[in-house]
Amino acid sequence: MRVKAKVILSGVLGLLLLTQACDNPNRLPDNVTYTEHIAPLMYKNCTGCHREGGGAHFNLVTYADAKKYGAASAFVMRERMMPPWPADPHYTEFVGQKVMSERDIRLVEKWVQDGMKEGPADKMPKLPDYPKGSLIGTPDLRIPVQPYLLPANSIDKFLLVKIPFELPADTYASVVEFMPGNGGVVHHVNGDMVKYDFDKKKTVYVGENIADMIEDSTIKIAFEKLGLPNDDGTYPTLQKSVVNYLPGTYGQRYPEGLGGYKLPRKGAFLLNDLHYGFTKDKAVWDSSYINIFFSKLPPNRPVQEFQLGTIGVSPVLPDLILQPNTVKNVYSKYTIPEDISVLTINPHMHLIGKSFKAYALKPDGDTIRLISIPKWDFNWQYFYTFKKLVKIPKGSTIVAEGVYDNTKNNMNNPFSPPRLVKDQNGSMRATDEMFQFIITYVPYKEGDENISLE
Repeated sequence: MRVKAKVILSGVLGLLLLTQACDNPNRLPDNVTYTEHIAPLMYKNCTGCHREGGGAHFNLVTYADAKKYGAASAFVMRERMMPPWPADPHYTEFVGQKVMSERDIRLVEKWVQDGMKEGPADKMPKLPDYPKGSLIGTPDLRIPVQPYLLPANSIDKFLLVKIPFELPADTYASVVEFMPGNGGVVHHVNGDMVKYDFDKKKTVYVGENIADMIEDSTIKIAFEKLGLPNDDGTYPTLQKSVVNYLPGTYGQRYPEGLGGYKLPRKGAFLLNDLHYGFTKDKAVWDSSYINIFFSKLPPNRPVQEFQLGTIGVSPVLPDLILQPNTVKNVYSKYTIPEDISVLTINPHMHLIGKSFKAYALKPDGDTIRLISIPKWDFNWQYFYTFKKLVKIPKGSTIVAEGVYDNTKNNMNNPFSPPRLVKDQNGSMRATDEMFQFIITYVPYKEGDENISLE
């Protein structure tokens, strides 16, 4: 009986081990093919940008595309360069994060090593239905930005741009989305909304649409050139930070009634800095536009924002003066005067940033993790939205920490040899520096922690 029991037990254990090996989720298939294994990964992580109108420089839509860039794709995935997601997912998770698992990366590597087989046609997934001219959906209204010609070999062009509009009646918008016409040259946009009283402005289409932030030396001169004042010379209401853009960002749609804007019958979007980066040996046209997504309900909880650091509510300490051939740690901290619920955060540095971290210290000593970016990448800066509203109680101190590498070891250093770099009174030139942590929030209400932002 004992011998028989041992045989049965051995058989059971063998069957269990065999079942576990077959069910092991990390085990790779013996035959990896494009249609069955790689296309689903590409469509989930890559083709949102790597498609016609998606902003990337080449497509990853077909088998031929994937095969052409297969080895390069495996390399950048292994190095965690693509898909671009600088934030550490083990520190904090956000809406829409694209972080490939170790198994997914190994799957792509095996596909490349085994000769990049195409696979059976009936296993090919359907290409996702991407919206045209938007990253988030089909807009209700699209307003073009006046086309602009950037001359060849231009560097850091900053413009003030007016985009006027008239509507049949006052209405509401859930999102105002800026879409670059040429993602290769548009670096960032910070935009407000001009809100006219109907009887104080005969037409919003008076004045020019573009002013140069350098040539038109003062804001008053630029605003008058753009025709922004009311007909009697007074100024209309300016609602701040309505439309923004950074590489890798997209318009964030919050739950109905949370956030959003009231649009006047007569108004304009004012891009108070449209920053164009570098052009090479050819002149380049940009024809950007603004998408508006209407809302049926008024925003009952308009979002607010503040920022730590450069031109913010708290200084950069010890200072943002970065001597050549040095690595420097800086921080900024701010104690909040009320309970707040945080929706979205945006860390910001320029080229010689090395790492960024932010957290909140509660009055009882506990820490609320906000974000950690171990390897700063100037080319990918997101507005990170939490999966649920994050309560930060009154009296908590929000701390942002940054490290700057102004040495020759920093491959993104714009100067060789390194030279003095500092904050130039909030200058947004890429070769100057900034240290900012922008927080979008609403005043806290009971139960906010349970509101999903996904």
